[in-house]
Amino acid sequence: MAGEVARSVDRRGGAPAAGDLIQIGVAVDIPQPWGAQLTRRRAEAGDPQAADIPAHVTLLGPTELPAAALPAVERHLAEVAAAHLPFTLHLRGTGTFRPVTQVVFVAVAAGISECELLAAAISAAPELHREARFPYHPHVTVAQDVAPEALDKVYEDLADFSAMFDVAAFTLFLHSGQARWQPRRDFRLGG
Repeated sequence: MAGEVARSVDRRGGAPAAGDLIQIGVAVDIPQPWGAQLTRRRAEAGDPQAADIPAHVTLLGPTELPAAALPAVERHLAEVAAAHLPFTLHLRGTGTFRPVTQVVFVAVAAGISECELLAAAISAAPELHREARFPYHPHVTVAQDVAPEALDKVYEDLADFSAMFDVAAFTLFLHSGQARWQPRRDFRLGG
């Protein structure tokens, strides 16, 4: 079981300028070896996003905000993390959002409620509230917007996938619009 946090505090690339708009996301990283396996499988499906988005369970999707709001957001995330206990996440099998969206994912079999509670608490901050296109459904995307045959193959290839690990933290990611999503900071659950 992977229970350790890969980064305690990781501030890459320095702080953005106060007047800038930044894009953030919050997610549960999928630990190794499963994270690399799922990211690699996404790339093999021809999904160009695999190069920029490591395997994860989204808690807050891409959200644009003023850079000046980042310290308040980080305080909020620290409070959310402190108020929630670590939990076990079990990924098992595949699912799809087709025909609504062309997505195949690895399903969350256990830890669904914990992810839902974290996602709701995170988005409760006024800076982070956004209208959702779809109801929150924790999952790990393994193919998106690729040929139907590629979606079918990933769906079948990962049907027996299973991974169980402890989630001790969630991660704040920043995106510059030009490079891979970069981890900024981990927030340890339970304080």
